[in-house]
Amino acid sequence: MTMKIANHKSLLVLLFILASWITFAVIQNSTKLWTALRLPFSLHHWNFVMKTQPEPPPNPIVSPTETALRIKRIMEKLDQLVPPRPFTTVSSTTSATHSRATVLSPRDTYCRGDRLDVLLEMRDHLGRRKEYGGDFLRARMSSPALKAGASGKVTDFNNGTYLVSFTLFWEGQVSLSVLLIHPSEGVSALWRARNQGYDRVIFTGQFNRGTSQVNTDCALALNSSAELCEYLDTRDQEAFYCVKPPNVPCAALTHMHSKNKDVSYLSKQERSLFERWKWHFSPRIHKDTYAEKTVPVKRQCKFGMASTIPSGHVWKDTWNPVSCSLAAIEMKECLRGKFIYLLGDSTIRQWMEYFKSSINTLKSVDLHESGKLQKQLAVDLNENINIQWQRHSYPLIGSLTYSVKEIEYIAQVIDRIGGEKNTIIVISLGQHFRPFPIDVFIRRALNIHDAVQRLLLRSPETVVIIKAENIREMNVDVERFSDFHGYIQYLALKDIFQDLNVGIIDAWDITIAYGTNNVHPPQSVVRNQINILLNFIC
Repeated sequence: MTMKIANHKSLLVLLFILASWITFAVIQNSTKLWTALRLPFSLHHWNFVMKTQPEPPPNPIVSPTETALRIKRIMEKLDQLVPPRPFTTVSSTTSATHSRATVLSPRDTYCRGDRLDVLLEMRDHLGRRKEYGGDFLRARMSSPALKAGASGKVTDFNNGTYLVSFTLFWEGQVSLSVLLIHPSEGVSALWRARNQGYDRVIFTGQFNRGTSQVNTDCALALNSSAELCEYLDTRDQEAFYCVKPPNVPCAALTHMHSKNKDVSYLSKQERSLFERWKWHFSPRIHKDTYAEKTVPVKRQCKFGMASTIPSGHVWKDTWNPVSCSLAAIEMKECLRGKFIYLLGDSTIRQWMEYFKSSINTLKSVDLHESGKLQKQLAVDLNENINIQWQRHSYPLIGSLTYSVKEIEYIAQVIDRIGGEKNTIIVISLGQHFRPFPIDVFIRRALNIHDAVQRLLLRSPETVVIIKAENIREMNVDVERFSDFHGYIQYLALKDIFQDLNVGIIDAWDITIAYGTNNVHPPQSVVRNQINILLNFIC
């Protein structure tokens, strides 16, 4: 009897030890298990965890369904900005000739720092007041003799009236202008046409076939019954297609070029809307003798500062932000020990060219690519400066043939970067996306956002900067390349990246202030954009 009780007690002790060990193991692994169960859900929870937990959780997994929902939400916001404005005759559309511009509370002279407001009352070609807004306007103040300029702020009251506000930044005679780029009916037509098809641009892919080459059609979407090659990023669900050449593998694609097709989704009546009109005013600005007492001393511009509208002005060909001051920084000294990645289109390639022309000790490295769009690397071994430019992936529009052997998406490039405090990444994209439905651009921007988020989780000290689009020529193909498309992308980009600790270089506002109207602005504009970068990192 005693032996049985002892055995029973021993069994109980063993069971207790076993239970304790299981409990300990479950506690140790519960966090990993729970995270694994919750990861596929919404990114909003992920943002909440980031802010409330001392240790960052594993990288977020964004499912294709979640990405589709994010794209849909952004599209809905943009659709609200551009409501449909159908019209039956051109006479019912906005007419600049019949519209009225009135300076509110006019004076003979103004003081530097004052605000001047202009009220626009839009009318149609029959002189009738417009009852809705949506006209695409651009306001600018300039003094060419002083090499000075600034954008104006346009407020749409959505009833046919607009308030255009100018901050009078400098002394002297100024010219104020308000440009009607597109009437609201034209804006609506452009928005509908843009999202209607992918075929305004056709790409030609070149495949190797032994000692010869064969060309086929390629695109973001191909309406073809032929066998297709699909070049798919499975994680981010971005794809590009080519008609598969007979007896040639898809992997043999080597080069690409493109041309605009004779395709339009605008009616003849809609195309007649795209004429521009400008209102001019020329007040005189007097020096404010109290300026030194009333204007606070501005801090030096630093990474992460909020921007304003307008974000600054040009004076003597130099950019001056509203909320901070830019110091003159010695470029070579600032870049010592830095690795700078310039990722995107040819407007950021201009930065690469400026760096190489400004720092004579930078030496180009032959990366064995060819053509205008080849990857570029320049180094200064003594100062440990590395600067690299790399183009973004499809869609990449260009009539010159370029290599696609090493083409990759910006998100993939960012995922390969380790990052640290001396790593700077500048991203610029937009111009090549204008001819395609807006969801293509939004998906690309979201994928880059997620890659930047992953980078900042593993390397929080890495500096990431988004360079907004430049404005461009007004006489180019409006349906494909209008600045209206660029402006919508500019708004979407700021909305997508607002939750991340990234810097924004507002090239959109800067190029309006300079009045460049050139997708590749002059060297002085590039110099001032780069000076903002130098102030961010040094």
